[in-house]
Amino acid sequence: MSEKDFKPNVKYIAIEGVIGAGKTSLARKLKNRLNAELLLEQFDANPFLEKFYSDRSRYAFQTQMFFLINRFKQQEELSQENLFRDYIVSDYLFEKDRIFAYLNLNSEELKLYESLYPLLERSLRKPDLVVFLQSSSDRLMHNIKNRNRKIERALNRSYIEDLSEAYNHFFFRYNSTPLLIVNSTEIDFVNSHGDFEELFKQIFREDRGVKEYFKPESKRAG
Repeated sequence: MSEKDFKPNVKYIAIEGVIGAGKTSLARKLKNRLNAELLLEQFDANPFLEKFYSDRSRYAFQTQMFFLINRFKQQEELSQENLFRDYIVSDYLFEKDRIFAYLNLNSEELKLYESLYPLLERSLRKPDLVVFLQSSSDRLMHNIKNRNRKIERALNRSYIEDLSEAYNHFFFRYNSTPLLIVNSTEIDFVNSHGDFEELFKQIFREDRGVKEYFKPESKRAG
């Protein structure tokens, strides 16, 4: 596909996936390719997150509520912006907030959360396409270890596996917007130009259905 012939059929793309799936990396590459506005999740602004990774039950509610309000403020600004930018790329979907809520909050905390969430969600703009990067736990743990973020050092495999299961459950039933599920275990769209180009074409295919699954052919030896 040449740049001359390229005519994107989506304007607002949200990238999703479990911690370590490459959401932000892909969002940045799409931003550069499209000269898009980039909306990034501000995980490092959450003062409870590192404590949560060490003690989930104690800090789950504070962590969750901070993310909910922070994500809402970001998305609200997005909804009110003018149209000077043609494209928007985000490394998260607002609705995914519920994945973490149901995984981490107790029943009483969930009641409070669910009394607030619908009031916030209903006013927000929805993406034209959600790209869900689905990866194996081995690949996710490998990526997390390699990037070596201080805030993530207390993460364990059990939590990543629980989170992967919750994400799969959520997106299996997701029908709010068009969805592209990408098996990203065996590809490297960050360092491989070919892998990125193949994924880029899938994202902007004009004949793409409402929900599709894309499994690239592995090009790795061995």
